[in-house]
Amino acid sequence: MPLWKQLAISIALLFIGLCSWVYFSPGAGQALVSMGVPQSVVGLVAATPEAEGQGGPRAQAGGQGGGQGQGQGQGNRRGGGQAILVATEAVAIGVVNDRLSAIGDGEAVEAVTVMPQASGMLDEILVSSGQKVSKGDIIARLDREEQVILRDQAAVALRSAKEKAESYRNLQSFSRLDVLDAQIAEEQAQLQLTTAELNLKRRDIIAPIDGIIGIVGVSVGDNVTNSTPIVSLDNRSQLLVDFWAPERFAAAVTPGMPVEARSVSRPGQVFQGSVEAVDSRVDQASRTIRIRAKIDNPDDVLRAGMSFNVVMRFPGDQYAAVNPLAVQWDGEGSFVWQIVDNKSVKTRVTIVQRNSDQILVDASLKEGDVVAVEGLQRVREGGTVEVAGVPQDGSEEVAAR
Repeated sequence: MPLWKQLAISIALLFIGLCSWVYFSPGAGQALVSMGVPQSVVGLVAATPEAEGQGGPRAQAGGQGGGQGQGQGQGNRRGGGQAILVATEAVAIGVVNDRLSAIGDGEAVEAVTVMPQASGMLDEILVSSGQKVSKGDIIARLDREEQVILRDQAAVALRSAKEKAESYRNLQSFSRLDVLDAQIAEEQAQLQLTTAELNLKRRDIIAPIDGIIGIVGVSVGDNVTNSTPIVSLDNRSQLLVDFWAPERFAAAVTPGMPVEARSVSRPGQVFQGSVEAVDSRVDQASRTIRIRAKIDNPDDVLRAGMSFNVVMRFPGDQYAAVNPLAVQWDGEGSFVWQIVDNKSVKTRVTIVQRNSDQILVDASLKEGDVVAVEGLQRVREGGTVEVAGVPQDGSEEVAAR
């Protein structure tokens, strides 16, 4: 280290030692004055207002017997049985568990992937992507020539069975058993016709719900089966938003409670909704419960798959709120110094929640109670304190005179 740095550090340490000596030793100021040091310099070193006129409060105290003649304000802060200067703040009331905020994923209130009920070649596609359809509308058709022939054959067979059964009933030459067989044949023909008509109807791919057509993933001429997705169909007049909440909200959330949802794609816009359902169990891994909310989408500006910031509000639990500086610790736990009639009272607290500007505690404190936040190092149980900024009785009398 260079020599000049060593000299600077040595001078600084000497100055700090001198200041400490003058501040803590009652006779230090008087000794310096007797050595020829100007009183103004001694007052600057002592850093107290009284030093300019009397050589420092501690010098005056040393000349009068070690502390009996100190001033009303400064002397009271030093004596072991006298008032300790503290800064205080009033206790406020804070609320916890009054707001739930979570991220959820949206999905259409009704969503299906349309698949054909039969296998075959696509003969016709009657919709386009983004088109709105109603329940029962035909989306596409499969080739149907074979099914039409089978239907017509079944219709002919039914007419023949009906005429035969009618003839057997009108003619007396046939036994009752023959008439019964003819009636059974007629009923079987009717069933065959119904089956043929059903098979023909299944060549039409029909919309099962009202909604909006997604991207059509097939083309005319494709061979499809009953497991081939044709289109996706979403009813997004309302959206379902699933989100997860901490388990402490499991009993507080009930169906029908209002929710607010905000989408990243629509900044500044709030969508109103309500709780649709609450899961019956808490996830053991994350200790959260699944909640489903339903939000309105009247202008069709939201889409399935969007993320939402969901907010729910509750009455919450009220606790005393104190300044973070007021909370102290000892071997038994956390406490605050409550100021009652200028006396310090150690009040035990249990920390509920830490915030940047206050700490919520569970304690025998109410709104308006006063706790110390600064000058806590010398505060003792039952000790007398002087609140900074509050005039004492003596000063009030002097001001009156």
